Amino acid sequence: MRPILSLLTLVPMLAACAAPAPSVPPPGPVPGFAQKRVEPFNRADTVAIALREWRLFGSKIQDAPADQRPVPQPQDKPERQPGLWQRVGEYWWVGLAVDPSQKAPREESWTGKHDENGGLFPASDDGRYAWSAAFISYVMRIAGAGPRFPYSANHATYVNAAASRRTPILQALRPVDYAPRPGDLICFGRYDARALKFSDLPTSYIWPGHCATMVGDQPGTISVIGGNVDDAVTLTHVPVTVTGMLATPDGNVLDRRYPWFVILRVIYDAETEPPGDE
Repeated sequence: MRPILSLLTLVPMLAACAAPAPSVPPPGPVPGFAQKRVEPFNRADTVAIALREWRLFGSKIQDAPADQRPVPQPQDKPERQPGLWQRVGEYWWVGLAVDPSQKAPREESWTGKHDENGGLFPASDDGRYAWSAAFISYVMRIAGAGPRFPYSANHATYVNAAASRRTPILQALRPVDYAPRPGDLICFGRYDARALKFSDLPTSYIWPGHCATMVGDQPGTISVIGGNVDDAVTLTHVPVTVTGMLATPDGNVLDRRYPWFVILRVIYDAETEPPGDE
């Protein structure tokens, strides 16, 4: 006769059968290749990613001063177009991703036309949802900067971090001392921060500003790509001296449209991607 299992033995066995499988946390918003840094963090990738996003938004070039541009109608704003409002949402989601143990910032759920609750905000309110810093954060994240870059919804966060040497991959430099190279960032203050000077850094407060990624140069100008310029990822040509400086030795910034006052030199692990197998 086969032995009969005791009740004490049977109950745990039944409970084990009924218990759900251990839950596996879903993958985070940061792609595995960017988390593991499968390639060295390099200039070529950063520039290529910025150019890719620029092409996605229609390869817009804007060199006119802000006060000389036509005011776009709500239906014409690229950030609100099908396929592009979702892309802006990815800039927020990936660029501002935090450790699962931390509280996610509300901006992480924004898109080019939705707030954190999924509500459609009016096109006239898009200034409250400015995504230029999220775009820079996205590019640096996808390029493989890893935890070394101070990802933020505000440019001032990583400018101040560079100026106070709180990040190992950013160095804040004066426009008269350093000629930006492809993959570096150039920045200026906006609105009441327009008069900020390099000597004011680091600040004890967050200020409105804009940064763009340098992607190329030619005699007399450099090309930079920024997010949320005319509600798109846009390329702008910036005048430079014959030596590639944004300002003359006396401190005169050449670009009369924008008061670029700081360059963030990005310290890459490698200049280019390693050659692939033939």
